[in-house]
Amino acid sequence: MEITTVAIVTGASRGLGHALARGLLQPGTQLVTVSRSHDEALAQQAAQAGCNVQQIQSDLANPAAAERLAAQIVANLPAGAQRYLLINNAGTVGPISQTDQLSDAAAITAAFSLNVTSVMLLTTAFLQTVKPLGADCRILNISSGAGRNPTAGWGVYCATKAALDHYTRVLHAEEHGVRIVSLAPGVIDTGMQQTIRSSDVHDFPNVARFTQLHDEGRLTSPDETAARILRYIDRDDFGSNVLDDIRNYA
Repeated sequence: MEITTVAIVTGASRGLGHALARGLLQPGTQLVTVSRSHDEALAQQAAQAGCNVQQIQSDLANPAAAERLAAQIVANLPAGAQRYLLINNAGTVGPISQTDQLSDAAAITAAFSLNVTSVMLLTTAFLQTVKPLGADCRILNISSGAGRNPTAGWGVYCATKAALDHYTRVLHAEEHGVRIVSLAPGVIDTGMQQTIRSSDVHDFPNVARFTQLHDEGRLTSPDETAARILRYIDRDDFGSNVLDDIRNYA
């Protein structure tokens, strides 16, 4: 079967990443997923959908692992597809703590490695591989409103997402011939939200708001958000707004 789209999705084992991976299971698609575990159900769904899927297990919080992964992925990307897509979705909200208590260097470093460093490494490898192909190439970085609005207790999360946003703007300014967006996906009913709701109020004073959003059913589902994001990626004007929010679109 002719491959028309090559798509790479990180953090694909659960939540939004899992929903995005399932939404990309289409005939003619070569899907590469990155997560810390193998998903047999996804493999079966891919076979039923006539989609090729390669699942790679890696911990992107480890810079050396992320570097090896980047080399592994690009070494196996097929040439000749019409579109190449990289979705940098993997991320963590932790460590959650007030600034005067942020003393765990390993946890802070792991968060930056996952939320920022792995994105940069994968993007570099992706660009080096796809730019010579002359195809439609799109990069979507899953960001957060936290990168654009300071939130008490989220010093690390806000800093990493702000870094991701600005890195995306730099990449756009360099004009590599790819379309790139850093997208806030809204408040989604995922494991990350469970982590947020379980936070100590002294570490995260805004915990009551997120508990209320959940109790009132105001969180969007991963499947609904993924469907909206995949429609957004397909838009002709994708990349015209480098920093965007999926809530701006139906």
